[in-house]
This record gives sequence, structure tokens and C-alpha cells, in this order.
Amino acid sequence: MAKKSEPPSSPPRTLGPVPDLERHLPSDWWRTLFTSVYLKTDGDVVENERNTGREVDLIVSTVGLEPNDRILDLCCGQGRHCLELAKRGFKHVTGVDRSRYLVRLARKRAAELGLRAAFHEGDARRFRLPESTFQCVTLMGNSFGYFDRMEDDLKVLESVKRVLRSGGVVVLDIANGEWIRKNFDRRSWEWIDQDQFVCRERSLSGDGQRLVSREVVVHAERGVIVDQFYAERLYSPEMIIELLERAGFETIRFHGNVETESGRNQDLGMMASRMFVTARVQKRPSAPRHGKVLFPTITVLLGDPTLPDDVKRGGQFNSEDFETIHRLKRALEEMEEYKFKYVDQHGSLLTLLKTELPEFVFNLCDEGFNNDAFLELNVPAYLEMLGIPYTGAGPACLGLCYNKSLVRAIAASLDIPVPLETYFDPDDQSATIPSTFPALIKPNYGDSSIGITAEAYVCDPQELIAYVRKLQETLPGRPLLIQEFLEGKEYSIGIVGNPGLTFTFLPTLEVDYSQLQDGLPKILGYESKWLPDSPYWTQIAYQEAQLDEDTQRKLQDYSSQLFTRLGCQDYARFDFRADAQGEIKLLEANPNPGWCWDGKMNIMAAFAGLRYADLIRMIVEAAQERIAAQRPANGNGNGNGNDQSNEHGSGV
Repeated sequence: MAKKSEPPSSPPRTLGPVPDLERHLPSDWWRTLFTSVYLKTDGDVVENERNTGREVDLIVSTVGLEPNDRILDLCCGQGRHCLELAKRGFKHVTGVDRSRYLVRLARKRAAELGLRAAFHEGDARRFRLPESTFQCVTLMGNSFGYFDRMEDDLKVLESVKRVLRSGGVVVLDIANGEWIRKNFDRRSWEWIDQDQFVCRERSLSGDGQRLVSREVVVHAERGVIVDQFYAERLYSPEMIIELLERAGFETIRFHGNVETESGRNQDLGMMASRMFVTARVQKRPSAPRHGKVLFPTITVLLGDPTLPDDVKRGGQFNSEDFETIHRLKRALEEMEEYKFKYVDQHGSLLTLLKTELPEFVFNLCDEGFNNDAFLELNVPAYLEMLGIPYTGAGPACLGLCYNKSLVRAIAASLDIPVPLETYFDPDDQSATIPSTFPALIKPNYGDSSIGITAEAYVCDPQELIAYVRKLQETLPGRPLLIQEFLEGKEYSIGIVGNPGLTFTFLPTLEVDYSQLQDGLPKILGYESKWLPDSPYWTQIAYQEAQLDEDTQRKLQDYSSQLFTRLGCQDYARFDFRADAQGEIKLLEANPNPGWCWDGKMNIMAAFAGLRYADLIRMIVEAAQERIAAQRPANGNGNGNGNDQSNEHGSGV
């Protein structure tokens, strides 16, 4: 339900029995109803943390909200949804409500909790917020359908549409009118605390379209506190669809019922059965950010979900992998000037690429051809053979960076600090065991932290030998690296763009190990990426690094040098960590780093106020800008990239 106002200072007027509730219903009842009394009469529902958490779970999952999305909770009441969203890390949350009492209460609670959320007074039909600002507007807890005329409800939706961005979503949590019409309680009463009880009467309006309610709140010693009337329109699914379409919304979807839990377990009223509905604003054409679109039709290459994948949990695609793909597609839908085709069946991949010859490829196949990580470089190699332009690193760069010892050697040649390291060849049984402990053991070839688990952290020769033998069994024939363990702060530098063109450093990320349980080595290993039940998945956090100017510039200089020397293109990530003395050293170079919505690159983009769709767009535009800059030297081109014979993977 919505929100109620302060009782009058004079003794309340009571009417006694009335034959027709509708005759006593003020047309603007919502101006005075939502006060502290409302929080008493409906407190077991609207002040229920479990209900609020479940409802916010629904919002986040159905809309696919991201931390930097701008969210408006219209008719926000005391701010329970806004505050829950702010607790979860959403940075731009705004609430609007007609009740001054509830808005002030929301502000007070936000201040007490130290949460960032803005609250404003305003009429839902004509609130003052900028156009095209919000990614999502919510109307929760039966806060829709208060007005005498349906045309006023339409004005609410039109105001919502005005402030939504292109493709933005409205969320409606409203009573199931058909169910309520058949099942409402005509009379009920219940104690709302130790001293007060509420008596309720209900009846249908004359036209049967609204449920009119009366509440008489009585104090055991002081008598009647309030005698008040209110009403809500009973929308059926068909009626709400029609109204949303009239307001200009599309893609209207119903997501089942909203579960409501009552602490008193008595009369739920209009909250007893509610529909959860989403609808989108029609996408408006937008101009590309860097001028003319070079390749408007894009083929997206992905891993094959039907094939085994030794890197992933259980050796196959899991629910989190499919959620990652779903989030990607939703982000790409926001890029209205492009059309996307998705290819993930590797059995027919080579034939399809050769026969259909894509105009441009967004290469997100970091699993490798046939989900074989050793064949990741083969994908861009084949694209180059066919003359198809693509995003990301070329085969020479991918092959070079797959060999960690070579990356370390190149970094050392550039005077970039690197960890002490021993290269262990499986054929060299006389390899010297390093004397520096603790140490970290990792495969020389590989990505996605394969082979790097909590056991890879070793403190003495016995632990080292035991884990080396284990890796020899699980990754036979693969050389190993035995590195000094860097125990200081860990950072990541993200780059989008290309030298000489647009070249952007994302805000620096720092890994926060402070909540990781005692006894576990502080590493970002396999468990942190692939095992949701592991403490490494749940207890490691990320924050924007607070570095002095010299250190920040040094890390960016190291990264830009490596980007150029290794032959990276369009985007890359470089990981660093300090040793016990505070010297920061290179951990990894990552061309074509993880592109998923919850990966480091997107977390860094969020620090800059960017959404996931913004990061994806930047990568696509960086690649097209690079190709456009190279075209004059290669001829006029034919739009399929067949003139691009030397533009990819120029190597080291």
C-alpha cells in the first residue's frame, strides 16, 4: 500500500455506522492519510525487512540493475526500498512521495544509516525531475491507482515515461484486482500494538472498479484516534496492459505474484495478492559517440555452451555463465545503432564464418575454439585469414601473453618490477627449489586462474613439493612458475582504447581481502572466479584504490608500456601487487580480459560512473576507431574487412 499523514490536532470526528462508504470518501484522501498512524496500521507489512528484501530481489533480478543505474522509487513512502537498494551498493537512488511526514522520516533514516539516497516531496502525476534521467522507475507496495479518474493514473505513467532513459524500465507492484474483487474481507479488526486496535470496513465502489476502505483506529484509553477513508482502483492484467500501452510502454511482462509476510498474520487487505509487472520505454535512436558507425552489423562470437569446458565449475557452462550471456545481450540491446548476431556453435563456426563473412566480429570467445583455452588465439587467427575485422587482441599477442614467463621477461626488460621466480620444466627433475617462502605456484600457461587455488600458497619445501606433484597430475606436461608471494596491496589497471587514438584508463581497482576468513591465503585464485560456495567468492570485495599521484602515474606508465609492447588492442587489464617492503610488482597481463558484468573491468567502469552497456560500447567503438584509422594505409576497403590483412595481431 502507500503512505499516510499526521492525525489532526483536534479530537477526531467519528461517523458511526455508514451505509455507503463511497459517499464519505474524499477525492484527495491521499493528501492526509499517510502519517505515523499508517506505519502503525500497516507496519507489519510495510516495515517488514524480509518483505522489503524479497521485493528488492525481484526488482534487481527482473530489471538487471547495475550499481550505477539511476533508480527512482516513486511513491517511496518512508524509503524502505530506496534504503535497501543503497545498502546493496546502488549509488544513484532517488525517492519521491507526496507525504511530507514520510519523506522526512526517509531522510532521517538514511542519515542514521549513513546511506546515500535522495528524497523529495512531489505529486506522482507531475514531479519535478529531469527528462531521460533514470534507468528504472519503481512503484512498489500498491502505490498505484489512488485517484478518482483512471486518466490521473495515466498521467502518472506518462510522467514516469518522461524521466526514463531510452529502453528504461518501469516496475509496478500492484494489487491483483480480479482476486481482490472476489476475496476482500468486508469487516475485520486487529490489535496493532499493546494499546491500539484498528477496525476495517470495505466495499466496492458503485462502478465496481475501486475498493473503498474505512479504518477506525482506537486507543484503549483515549478512544478513537482516526476515522479515515481511502480507495484503490482494481486493475486486472488486461486493464494494466492497456493503460501501459496508452502511455507508450512496450515489452510488458508479468513476473508472478509478490509474496507478502505479515508479522501479525491477520488482515493483509490490498496487499494480499499483488502482481509484479515490468514494461519498457521504446528505445529512441541515439548517435554513436565517436561519429559515424563503421560497421553497424556485428557478429558476437562466444564460447560453445554445448561443449565441455575444463576451466568452468564442473567442466561445463553453469547458471552463472548463462546469466553472464543474458546480461551481455541486454547491454548490447541498448546500442540502438548496431544490429547483433550471436554465434556460439563451434561445430559449424569455421564454415559459417567463411560462407557468411561477417562485417565485423565482437570477439568474446575467451574460452578458445571448442572451449580449449590453448586455442583462444586460433579464433582471431582465422578471422585474419578471412580478412574479417574484430575486437581485441590478435593471435600474436594472445599467444605471447599466455606464456607468463615471457611476459615477465618483457616486463623486466622495460624495468617494470616483477616477482622473484623459478621456472619449473616438467622434464627437468633437478630444478632448484627456491629458498624464499612463502611462495605461490602457478601454471606457466593458462588463464582464468586455472591451477591457482588456496593450496598454491606454500610455506615450506614439503608443501611446495606436494602441490607441484598435484599439478603434474592435474595439468600433466605443463611448466610451472614458483614465485615469491607478494603479500601487500593488490591493484588492477584497466585500459580501453588504443595508443595514438582514444586511450582511456579506468579508475584503479584495489582488492579488499579484509573480510576473508583467517587462515586462508589472500589470493584471487580459481575459487574466487568459479566456486560460488567458496569464501573466496563471497568474502573478497573490490574498491577504488586511493593512491598518491606518483604511484598512480607509475602504474599507468607500466601498463601503457606493456599494452604497446605486447601488442594489445582495444582493451586490456594489468594486475599488480606490492611485496612486504611496499614495492609494487607485475602479477599478470590480460589482453581480452574478462568482459562479464561482474568482472574487474566492469567494476572499474562503475567507479567512473559507467554502466555495463557503456563499457561494452567503449570496447566496440575503440575497435572500430582503430580499424578506421588503419584503413587509409590499406586501401579503401569493402566493408567486410578484407582489406585489413595486416591490421590485427601485429605482435610484439
